[in-house]
Amino acid sequence: MTETKRIQAQGISNAKIILIGEHSVVYGQPAIALPLTTVNVKVTIEKSDLTDINIESTYFNGQLDTLPNSMIGFKHLIDYLTNKNNVFESLNIKIDSSLPAERGMGSSAAVSIALIRAFYNYINKPLTKTRLLNLANIAEKDTHKNPSGLDAATCASQEPIWMVRNQELKNIPVNLNGYLVIADSGIKGKTSEAISIVKERLIQHPDETQKLIENLGQLTYSAKDALSNNKIELLGDIFNDAQENLVKLGVSCSELNNLISVSLSNGALGSKLTGGGKGGCFINLVKSQSDALHLSNILKQNGATKTWIEPLFKEDIN
Repeated sequence: MTETKRIQAQGISNAKIILIGEHSVVYGQPAIALPLTTVNVKVTIEKSDLTDINIESTYFNGQLDTLPNSMIGFKHLIDYLTNKNNVFESLNIKIDSSLPAERGMGSSAAVSIALIRAFYNYINKPLTKTRLLNLANIAEKDTHKNPSGLDAATCASQEPIWMVRNQELKNIPVNLNGYLVIADSGIKGKTSEAISIVKERLIQHPDETQKLIENLGQLTYSAKDALSNNKIELLGDIFNDAQENLVKLGVSCSELNNLISVSLSNGALGSKLTGGGKGGCFINLVKSQSDALHLSNILKQNGATKTWIEPLFKEDIN
């Protein structure tokens, strides 16, 4: 049976944050990630009269072969998709993203997921979840060298993800009446640098560093329990304990630490960095929507460049 290509097709994905378990997940501990379903990427693919494949995005406009090194993973992914599926016509690929890059929100994975979904819609072929995540890994290997798979799995999901690397990847229930305020510190995160810091620390101070990693793992198990049993104050304490361990690992920075102090002084039950660290975003747990709106304004007044409010239960916040 011959597959019929569409004239135009779209694919959508969402942002993610790591709720808890960043860095320790690399060393066999669990992590919990949360999809941010209100922060999206949309990719549109259509047949083009131009030559070659053309990319339109906030960060780059031009032909596929001239993509900068920072986006080389997408070139490899597109080359693989087109060659594997015998798609050799000229295409225009438009990427509309509301995710900030290099902020720990899974920007690269979200683009990959939306791109793959759009491409499979374009060639009118079914796409399994396993194939989707395997394909996303092509680009993620270029971007993150040794990706855990957590970013792609969460950007492709509508439910929170529990992950133990190479062992377990599943959705988990959340029953918690609270809100997250996700805030952008305004500083690009430095994931590779932070990973190297932890790796070097394990060499220089193995016992102490391993203990910090194990602490983060235990806190993640406790967070899972708090999320499923509506223990909001406990989850706040867990966030604070996790941030203390991340500071000791050396992956926070003074700007994040200062903004987190502001959060804790203005109604946050708990506050911690999310993602690689050394900048990027941080997350804050509050009890109500009014608390979330208040804290969001305070953080913007103190240097956060953008905030997002996400309920930890199924409810629209208009």
